[in-house]
Amino acid sequence: MSLYRLIGQFLRRHSSAYAASGLMLFGIAMLIVWIPRQIGRLVDGLVSNRLAGSALLVQLAWLVAAGVIVYFLRVGWRLKLYAAAYRLGVELRERLYARLALQGPRFYQDRRTGNLMALATNDIDAMEMAAGEAMLAGFDGSLTLVLVVAMMSLGVDGRLAACALLPFPLMALSFWWISRHVHEASRLALERFGVLNDHVQETLAGVRTVRALGLQARSEAQFSILAGDAASASLDAQRWEAAYEPAVGFTLATATALTLGVGGWLVWQGQLTVGQLTSFSLYLGQLIWPMFAAGWVLSLLERGKAGWGRLQPVLQEPLSVDDHGTVPQVTPGPLVVQGVRFSYPGQQRPALDGVSLRLQPGHTLGLVGPTGAGKSTLLRLLLRHHAPGAGSVQWNGRDLQDYTLGALRGAIAWVPQEAFLFSASVADNIALARPGASREEVEQAARLAAVHDDILRLPRGYDTPVGERGVTLSGGQRQRVAIARALLADAPLLLLDDALSAVDTETEARILSHLREARVGRTVIIAGHRLSTVVDADQTIVLREGHVAEQGNHAALVAANGWYARQWRYQQLEASLDAA
Repeated sequence: MSLYRLIGQFLRRHSSAYAASGLMLFGIAMLIVWIPRQIGRLVDGLVSNRLAGSALLVQLAWLVAAGVIVYFLRVGWRLKLYAAAYRLGVELRERLYARLALQGPRFYQDRRTGNLMALATNDIDAMEMAAGEAMLAGFDGSLTLVLVVAMMSLGVDGRLAACALLPFPLMALSFWWISRHVHEASRLALERFGVLNDHVQETLAGVRTVRALGLQARSEAQFSILAGDAASASLDAQRWEAAYEPAVGFTLATATALTLGVGGWLVWQGQLTVGQLTSFSLYLGQLIWPMFAAGWVLSLLERGKAGWGRLQPVLQEPLSVDDHGTVPQVTPGPLVVQGVRFSYPGQQRPALDGVSLRLQPGHTLGLVGPTGAGKSTLLRLLLRHHAPGAGSVQWNGRDLQDYTLGALRGAIAWVPQEAFLFSASVADNIALARPGASREEVEQAARLAAVHDDILRLPRGYDTPVGERGVTLSGGQRQRVAIARALLADAPLLLLDDALSAVDTETEARILSHLREARVGRTVIIAGHRLSTVVDADQTIVLREGHVAEQGNHAALVAANGWYARQWRYQQLEASLDAA
């Protein structure tokens, strides 16, 4: 779809607003072309002494009234126009946000957050201007041009009009040549702004790391380079846009010289009156707006096309996880993974290969194994962040693909290792999945996650803002707040992905003790490196290089004397040394 087709569809949906603006512009144009003709008649009346006294005052009053009406009509069409154009921006931002929200991790592997943010700001702003200012300025300029040229040719003198308009085809050719360069310069400026935006977002998100490693000077130097590149590209676009004005000025100067020369000769020959030449000169001056409008419209359209060229591929990118499910609600039942194989894009070795398991409702499964064994990948498949390349995952006899994403994820509470908190209060972050939860329920969930006492020590307790990404809390506190959030959600399936890695062993023991009570009747999968987190699991699976290497409960796995048993003895020895 081209930008013009997009705007055309928008115009049809909001035709009433554009029609009202068009009518007001038509009224403005009619008054504007009437004023020079009236002034010409006044000049001829004054020269011939046919107009004086009250008649002159009446004619002047009409001119003033016309100016006042033009003023209010201009205010009205701008209000109507911009209200409609901003609606396009809202629609595009809603489409972009909805598309980004449905994309999975694979989509974000090749895209930078700052650049996506730039799409939602600068690029869509450019399209707003193309749908608003450019469309109406184009209509206004075109209508004014037609009416003014008609009045010059039919209302004054066709010969003089033909001479005065001779330079205009050359101006049109120069506008076409300039617009091609404006498009490329605008595209480059938007891209470089996206890169700059991404650097700022990434630096601010990792500001503590930047400071800890003493990278402030390097970061500032890189920012300076990127800001300079963005400014240079924007300046280049402005240089080309600035070329419109000299083209207009040269055209108008040439047309004025021809008008004065030919018009003066016609007056001398008695074929044209002074008033008619005055009207013609005023009409010629009114052509300044259509000429500037043409340059302005071309510039806005090229900027809009550049923005749409960057936005459209993102909107058309196929969903990395399709939501074609039709079952609107998950009924808890056995969770069955059968022969699942999955590989990340660009990687030869599969992250999971032939993994099978069966988990009864209300039971707890432990997932352990070396780093990179596939534990987190298996949890992401359950969340449908990815789809398996082979095999199937079923819940209560239905493939996960049969459920709508909303239903599936509403039935799962997930706590990742890197817990994400929003820029809100502690209480709001805990109650994220249940915004209507009472303060007592929020505090009870915090107690189960062993974070209640920590929260009370904060300046405003549960009402303390946590800052962006929970920056005011420690890693362990963020993890426990996320666990409290998952427990409060009360979903039938709880996934803990190394969610206790940032807490000490004593706090871990307290949380696990509370979880034993909270997970009654709830299916739980705990993935982690500390084997102490899965000791009470009904069954534990050891993953190694994407394969199921061992399976059984804690006692059976220790007795098997495999990887699990060796890790258990090592971690027990390490714990005893720490205690000593």
